[in-house]
Amino acid sequence: MNRVDLMPPPADADAATRADAVAAAPLLNCLLREVAQPAGPQVYRLPSGRLLRVRGERRPADPEVRADGRWLRVGHPELVKLVAEELRRHTGRDNHELPAEMADSRDVVAALLTARDRAAPPADPYLRSEQSLITGHPHHPAPKARGGGPVAGWLPYAPEAYARFPLVLLGVREDRVVEEGDTAALDALGAAPPGYRLLPAHPWQLDLVDLGGAFADGLLIRLGTTGFPAWPTAAVRTVYVPERDLFLKFSLDVRITNDIRRLWRHDLRKLRRTDSAVVRAFTTGPGAWLSDRGYRTADFAFEELAVLVRDGFRPHLRPGATPLLAAGLVEGFPGSPLDTTRDPALWWDAYLAAVVPPALRAFADHGVVLEAHLQNTLVAVDAGGTPVQALYRDAEGVKLPADADRAAGWERLVYCLVVNHLWEVAAALAERHRGLDPWPAVRRVLAAHDLPEIPALLSAPTLPGKTNLLLRWTGADGADARYRPLPNPLAATGLA
Repeated sequence: MNRVDLMPPPADADAATRADAVAAAPLLNCLLREVAQPAGPQVYRLPSGRLLRVRGERRPADPEVRADGRWLRVGHPELVKLVAEELRRHTGRDNHELPAEMADSRDVVAALLTARDRAAPPADPYLRSEQSLITGHPHHPAPKARGGGPVAGWLPYAPEAYARFPLVLLGVREDRVVEEGDTAALDALGAAPPGYRLLPAHPWQLDLVDLGGAFADGLLIRLGTTGFPAWPTAAVRTVYVPERDLFLKFSLDVRITNDIRRLWRHDLRKLRRTDSAVVRAFTTGPGAWLSDRGYRTADFAFEELAVLVRDGFRPHLRPGATPLLAAGLVEGFPGSPLDTTRDPALWWDAYLAAVVPPALRAFADHGVVLEAHLQNTLVAVDAGGTPVQALYRDAEGVKLPADADRAAGWERLVYCLVVNHLWEVAAALAERHRGLDPWPAVRRVLAAHDLPEIPALLSAPTLPGKTNLLLRWTGADGADARYRPLPNPLAATGLA
C-alpha cells in the first residue's frame, strides 16, 4: 500500500493570502497577551510605545500600526519583524531562530491549505477532528513550523493535509531490544525472523536520523511496511491505526511548537510509574484514560527509534458514542457539534459535566495533574452530538505529587483545563451562538467540587496564561511553564 498521494503543491495566490491571515492570528494572540497593553477598543500599546490595532477577538486579524497620524497595514513578513523588534526591546535579548520559525509556520500553512484543497477529508468524524488543526495552538508564535525542511519531506505525513501512510517495519536484533510494559500489540503488526523483534518506525523519522551503521552491522533489518495505513493525529508524531484500534507515539526529530519531539529517555524511564498512577486515578469515577501501556526501542538508538503503545478507544468508549478532539472543536471542522447544536447552553452544560469532574477528581483524590489541554482531551458525543464522556491521554505531560508541590500542580491544572481548554471552547461556542454567556455554567460546575482551591479560583482577579512567545524567545525549556496573569472571567461572572 502506498502512502497517500500528496505531492508538494504549487504556489497559490489565494492560499498565500489565507496563510498570512491564519498564521497571523496565533502570533498576534501571543503578542497581545504577553507584551502589549490595552490602549482602547482593539488598540494596544507595544513596548516601544507604538500602537497596534487589530480586528476580531478570538482570532485577531488585519493588524495595523499607527504612524504619521494614520494606520498602516502590516503584512505577515512585517508582523514577524515587528514582533522581533518589540521582543528585543522588552527582553533585552535577541533570537535569530524564532523569526525563522514564524516564517516557516506561515509557509507550512500555505502548503497545507493548497494540499487540503486537493484532498478529501476522512469520512470518520474522529479522524476529521484530529486532522482539522490548520491554525493549531491559538497562543503560539509558530504553531505549524515543521523544522524548516522542504515541503516534500513533511507533507506526506501531515495530519492537516489528511495524510495517511503505512508504517515501516524494522527488525531489531533480539539482544539489543529495550522495552517496558505491555508491548504485545507491536508483535501483531507483522512478523520478524528468528533472532529479531519487530519494531515499527515512522517513515519521516527514518529520513531524519542516520542509522546506516546499524543496518550495515545487522543490528537492524528492514521488513517492509504495514498492510494498512496509520493516520497521523494532531500531535503529528502520534498515529492512530483504526484496523487495530491502536495509537502509537514515535520520536520525531523536529521542533513542533516548543520542543523537539523525541521520546526522551528520562520520560520513558518514568512512564510506567506515571501511567500506573493515572490508571489508578481513573479506576472509579467519571471519564476514561487512554493508557500509555508500554514502549519498545533499541539500545543503540534508544530515543531515536522509541515507540510507545497507547490504548485505543474500544475498551473505554461508551456504546454508540463518537470521540472528537477538543482542539478540533475549537478549530472547526465539517460536522462539528458546535455548529449543529440547537441548544448551545444545554450542550455546554453537558460538555462541562463530561470534561471537568474527571480532571478535578484525579487531582483531589490522587494528586494527579492531567495535562487536560485541548490536544490531550477527547470528548465523546452521542448520536445527537451531545457530550457524554471525556477521554484523556498522554502520560508524558502528567504531573504526580512527587513532581511538583500542590500549589504548582494546581496552577498547572488551572492553566491546562480552564485557560487553554475551557476558555477556548467557550469562546468558540459563544462566537457561533451570539448571546450565550458560557462562564456562569463553568462557575457552577467548578463550585460543585469541594476542593479547597476552588473558592480562590472563583474569586481570584487573574488566571495563569502561559507565555509561549517569551518562552521561545528566551530559549527556555518547553516544559518550563511561565505564566502571565489574565483577567479571570470566573470572578467577573461571580460579581455579575
